[in-house]
Amino acid sequence: MKPLVIKEWNGEDILTCAEKLSSLPYSLFFDSNRLSHPENQWSFLCWNPIETITSKNSIITHNGKNIDKCDVFHFLQTRLDRYSFRDHLDIPFTGGLAGYWGYDLGRELEIIPENTIDDINVPDMMVGIYTNVLAHDHKSNKTWLVGDKPCFPTTKKLPYNSADLKWNTQTSDEDYKGKIQKIIDYIYAGEIYQVNLSRRFEADLPKEFNRFEHYKKLRKINSAPFSAYMNFGEVHISSSSPERFLKCAKSFVETQPIKGTLPSSCPAEFLKNSQKDIAENTMIVDLLRNDLSKVCDYHSVKVPKLCELQTFEGLHHLVSTVTGTLQKGKTALDLLKACFPGGSITGAPKIRAMEIIEELEETRRGPYCGAMGYINFNGNMDTNIIIRTLIYTQNKAYLQTGSGIVSDSKPAQELQESLDKAQKIFESFDTKRKESAA
Repeated sequence: MKPLVIKEWNGEDILTCAEKLSSLPYSLFFDSNRLSHPENQWSFLCWNPIETITSKNSIITHNGKNIDKCDVFHFLQTRLDRYSFRDHLDIPFTGGLAGYWGYDLGRELEIIPENTIDDINVPDMMVGIYTNVLAHDHKSNKTWLVGDKPCFPTTKKLPYNSADLKWNTQTSDEDYKGKIQKIIDYIYAGEIYQVNLSRRFEADLPKEFNRFEHYKKLRKINSAPFSAYMNFGEVHISSSSPERFLKCAKSFVETQPIKGTLPSSCPAEFLKNSQKDIAENTMIVDLLRNDLSKVCDYHSVKVPKLCELQTFEGLHHLVSTVTGTLQKGKTALDLLKACFPGGSITGAPKIRAMEIIEELEETRRGPYCGAMGYINFNGNMDTNIIIRTLIYTQNKAYLQTGSGIVSDSKPAQELQESLDKAQKIFESFDTKRKESAA
């Protein structure tokens, strides 16, 4: 095992470095920027991957070349296994696999009807293998450089053209409420317990729109512990996700599903005492307990926190924590495969929920409701659920939001919840707001 070259970084702060590298394809910034959140400690910037791997409709492309069809999770493991680096300090990510696994990658795991339109046609997965990382510890306020010192490009900075966007959707408010009612009917017919239904908004971007400059504004007005900005060339992702999907540290496994939402203008007690929201959360906890049990030791799966209240800009959430001990011989990629896609954004039972999503939503979800994050060379992993996220491609911005539908859901209330979740992102494009993008 060869050692990683790690030294303390005394250069510019990680946000400035991320901005300077943001024009490079496959530059990824995992930005934990809600300093008051209990999970907020580390931010990571990685660039110039030594390998790139994408997948679309079960076709894997490795370093630009298509390869024979195989299990994508197994293929990723074979690539990681080629590298062996010694752990150093207590930095969670010192290089390895990083990127996104989109919701539609789940079609490689389950047989799901193909009713939705794949209109934006972005890869189901885009990841790289990285040996260049900046790791910033918010608690100690120290930054560590892994690998080579970044070489900042000298490209001209685009202007911050932040004209108000005109958001359109294929699903009207009335259509969305009708789809919610259809799910409720399915529930009463005994076919399902819960479905996470979403709808997508899209807008044309102004000419020469500076996506990273906008991200700086978004992270200020909608801070989140699992935010990210990712440039994949054809696809850019700007996320302010509050939800951890899967964490794996040695053999310790943790997932923290969010189910249950209320505007923060309402008293938090309303959400804490809402039997509907508690039931919604508990259903997904049970689903995730089952998913973790596929790869965790028998009887190790526990629920140390159930329906804990957390408040973010504009929203209260109920967050639960499910933990387990990974079975000997199992890897983080085995864990990701066993739990993918996340139960909090499908519903329960998972496969029937995905079938109903495919029936009622017009378009493929793409990266939305998938996961993004990293798997360290030593096997440790941390990923989020891709929600509260902008997808940029073909000079358009796409935003998707939804809500969990259960038996006592009210269509008008669920519609409003989906709009509440989008509100801060809509506001981030509002030129009337006084906040600077700094």
